[in-house]
Amino acid sequence: METNHLLIKLVLLASCLIHPRVCSPSCNLPAIFNFGDSNSDTGGLSAAFGQAPYPNGQTFFHSPSGRFADGRLIIDFIAEELGLPYLNAFLDSIGSNFSHGANFATAGSTVRPPNSTISQGGSSPISLDVQLVQFSDFITRSQLIRNRGGVFKKLLPKKEYFSQALYTFDIGQNDLTSGLKLNMTTDQIKAYIPDVLDQFSNAIRKVYSKGGRRFWIHNTAPLGCLPYVLDRFPVPASQIDNHGCAIPRNEIARYYNSELKRRVIGLRKELSDAAFTYVDIYSIKHTLITQAKKLGFRYPLVACCGHGGKYNFNKLIKCGAKVMVQGKEIVLAKSCNDVLFRVSWDGIHFTETANNWIFQQINGGAFTDPHIPLKFACTR
Repeated sequence: METNHLLIKLVLLASCLIHPRVCSPSCNLPAIFNFGDSNSDTGGLSAAFGQAPYPNGQTFFHSPSGRFADGRLIIDFIAEELGLPYLNAFLDSIGSNFSHGANFATAGSTVRPPNSTISQGGSSPISLDVQLVQFSDFITRSQLIRNRGGVFKKLLPKKEYFSQALYTFDIGQNDLTSGLKLNMTTDQIKAYIPDVLDQFSNAIRKVYSKGGRRFWIHNTAPLGCLPYVLDRFPVPASQIDNHGCAIPRNEIARYYNSELKRRVIGLRKELSDAAFTYVDIYSIKHTLITQAKKLGFRYPLVACCGHGGKYNFNKLIKCGAKVMVQGKEIVLAKSCNDVLFRVSWDGIHFTETANNWIFQQINGGAFTDPHIPLKFACTR
């Protein structure tokens, strides 16, 4: 813990030399508006298609919380660090408080509109363009309703929060795996990535046009190190690296990330009065997975909550899946007993312990461009 604090201080000192404004008091970030997929979904898909079943939520919330994890996600730790409440999903009408932001992410979301329905095994219908429509409506309707006063004034954000808020994006992973589902080659997937990023960039421009000025953009994870990718889209042994990760799948992710970073740099020049922070999630997660034992974790390529096989992942029997046997409900995909030491929760998503570790690496600024701590995300 002391090492982490020292690292943050060193990064902050270096940042002061490069970005003098970092040495001034931290930013006023009174709200978060999040766009993304299951990596940051706090209840959107559950509100629309049914709750993510227990043991999802077991560690922190002690019941299903709309998150595909045993506990908190990175977006939850971001909210905690900024002193804000956890984000409610825009789609969740039960007990939601949007006074300090809203979450438009849903599990399975893509940047590009999907070509198949979720019931056909496709992506969420709430793709990034739909999330933007929801956000636009939210701006208008939240202020109209807030002006009624009473409880509405307490549950909806102040008008000025839309220009002061942190706009977080964590999306794109499902756009890449959609190509794998269609048996596309690495080159074929790389070929459509520019179109994905064109639409991603346009989404950011739209948020900017609505007053957004502080952007926090995550790149995508090392796909080739995720149990569900290793199980569902196997590669020859010759294409597996020393850590057990699929080399061509990680190549796709790295290409996407390099192009995303290039787009962010371009947007920084184009929208010069906005602050853009690019977050290298790939490097952090890759380090966690490949150095798991050294960091105190276990079995990084094996899902904690799953059912059978080398990676404890089965696409037909996912975490929490149940069957009826002689009138009795039996859970097939249970949680492991050592979840606090595991990296992968369900083969797709990370455990709360892993998410917390990932956030600690992000928070200090060592893996962001520019190298600034989270609380200084308004720095240009």
